[in-house]
Amino acid sequence: MAARTLASQGARRTSRGRSTASMFGASVLGLGGLLGLGAVAEMGDNPDQYKISGNGEVSSAMHGRIQLFTGNAHPKLASDVAALLGIPVSKSTVQNFRNGETMVLINESVRDRDCFVIQPTCNPNPNTYLMELVIMMDAMRRGGAHRVTAVLPLFGYARQDKKDKSRAPITAKVVADMIHNAGADRIIAIDLHAAQIQGFVNFPLDNLYASPLIVKYVKDHILKDGASDDIVIVSPDAGGAKRADSIATDLNSGLAIFSKKRVKAGEIESMILVGEVKGKTCIVVDDMCDSGGSLQLAAQMLMEQGAKEVYAAVVHGVFSDPALERIESSCLKELLVTDTIPMEGNLARCPKLRVISVAPLLAKAIVNVHEGYSLSRLFYAEAVNDLPGTK
Repeated sequence: MAARTLASQGARRTSRGRSTASMFGASVLGLGGLLGLGAVAEMGDNPDQYKISGNGEVSSAMHGRIQLFTGNAHPKLASDVAALLGIPVSKSTVQNFRNGETMVLINESVRDRDCFVIQPTCNPNPNTYLMELVIMMDAMRRGGAHRVTAVLPLFGYARQDKKDKSRAPITAKVVADMIHNAGADRIIAIDLHAAQIQGFVNFPLDNLYASPLIVKYVKDHILKDGASDDIVIVSPDAGGAKRADSIATDLNSGLAIFSKKRVKAGEIESMILVGEVKGKTCIVVDDMCDSGGSLQLAAQMLMEQGAKEVYAAVVHGVFSDPALERIESSCLKELLVTDTIPMEGNLARCPKLRVISVAPLLAKAIVNVHEGYSLSRLFYAEAVNDLPGTK
């Protein structure tokens, strides 16, 4: 029986009704363990409600102590988030029976706890990871958890989000219903393939954006002497124009858009560029890179139109074969990608990749949800200044 045990030391339980949590404010980069506090430090609007405890405990008078869990999809990301929060990843065993069925065991109490399960439903095994997620949440709900939040850095099955053909399914709705019926009270996702998926559910579904992290990387590593007028943000299709325009606004840069015609999914017939790119540094932005064909063709066309150099930035690096080979052989100078999907194996195959961690964004969101704070500030570029580990 192939098995993987996801375990770490659990934190001690706090006294009932006593809050030991804090937002990641301007002067706070993490919680108890991260700050190394030996005594209780008071923070927040109400010092009697929001506190940091030096023993690494994080709890709320509303929902009990935070507990982070993960399946086999992306344990490194869960560990990174836990490190920023100053708490361990809670103990669980996620493995397969001999016949391939998923078996889950939660190895510590979750009664009256605020549970967050970090599990992207991504490649290489999206079906397996989805089953791990729903079975883990069912176990937590039956174990008496006060609240269960599914944290999906990548919300899988989102590409079929409408009935655009006769007898076509809407898989995004199917998966959202599965997650809710399994016990999720809330979903936190990053850059949904289509924002309208939030309307498929009757419970909170928070769609965070990785664009503030991308904007920060561009400012720190690509902009030369702050000359944002030398940058043009490029959308590879009309559907991504809003995303590209938002990033262009944050950078005070130009905007160009490709009009793309597909033969079928993953196969492009033609691309027409609208916008001026001659002598400019172009950054092609998209939510996802699957086969890499769009980026390869876009980079080639931009260079043919006189672009000085071409970068690309995507949130979800699916990289189905032969995507990495296409990117490596393309005109792209670098491809920025977040770690919503594990990237460790891809870095060795494609040196052009530059990975941006979403752990700070998720850590901030988890604490805000736990304490009942708004997430609205996380949607803006200046929010990156509040995120832990991004200074």
